[in-house]
Amino acid sequence: MLQKTKGIKLGLFKTRTSVLEKISNLFKKETEGENLWDELEQILIEADMGVGVTKDVLENLRKHVRMIADKEEILNSLEKELLGNFLHDGRSLNSSTTPPAVVLMLGVNGVGKTLTTSKLAYKLKKEGSKILLAASDTFRAAAIEQLGILSKKIEVDMIKHSYGADPAAVCYDAVEAAKARGVDFLIIDTAGRSHIDKNLMESLKKIRRVIDSRFPGMLKEILLVLDATTGQNALSQAKTFVDSLGVTGIVMTKLDGTAKGGIIVAIEKELKIPIKFIGTGENLEDFEVFDPKVFVSSLFEE
Repeated sequence: MLQKTKGIKLGLFKTRTSVLEKISNLFKKETEGENLWDELEQILIEADMGVGVTKDVLENLRKHVRMIADKEEILNSLEKELLGNFLHDGRSLNSSTTPPAVVLMLGVNGVGKTLTTSKLAYKLKKEGSKILLAASDTFRAAAIEQLGILSKKIEVDMIKHSYGADPAAVCYDAVEAAKARGVDFLIIDTAGRSHIDKNLMESLKKIRRVIDSRFPGMLKEILLVLDATTGQNALSQAKTFVDSLGVTGIVMTKLDGTAKGGIIVAIEKELKIPIKFIGTGENLEDFEVFDPKVFVSSLFEE
């Protein structure tokens, strides 16, 4: 837990500094009454917690906070209210009693999907699982090459086809190989393009159809990778992928690069899909299971 807490704390440095500094300044100015609530609302919205979440949180706060001038009471109550926006379970990665468990990685360009795929593989391997990777982003030769370099680094085998090959064919061969080799998890890296790209969505739907029809029950996770630095745009991306493909879990990357980490609250509240992992840096180790309690408490620690 100490290592996990440290990772989230470092990842939330910009968000925590921004929120706490603004709230502290609010009390230093001795802001009172409606002005205090208005300014507190603005602080939370600027942290990308979303208008809807912010209004609900502050409405509940106003019912329960007795001393509006008490900064500690405000922070403690705010922490409890934010925690209430998260799901209570579903953080663990779905596995299979009859391996392999197939994990499909989705996301637009630039979110760090290929690195995240490798981080997940690295984590599972350290925990004792046998892993196989699949390079299903055949639209970019660089993507195949990047995953190949990372797979060698973490000493995990990878299935690939040539540049321009059918992504669904890569997935089919990868599942067959995973079965033959007795791996626990097959993690498939897919193409990253705009979430409004119809061809991308159709390609991903085909991949899912192939896996579901040829290997029923093996697709255990569809993980959507989102970039925390994009704020509300990440929520827009997520809604498109959820509506088109179904998503079982979310991975938030680049948490260390934004002062708007509050988007995590908005995403889970709006989508009702668990954030399963977070990335807090560029190293393979900068990756951990998301814990809402640790996240919220770290957000307000001095």
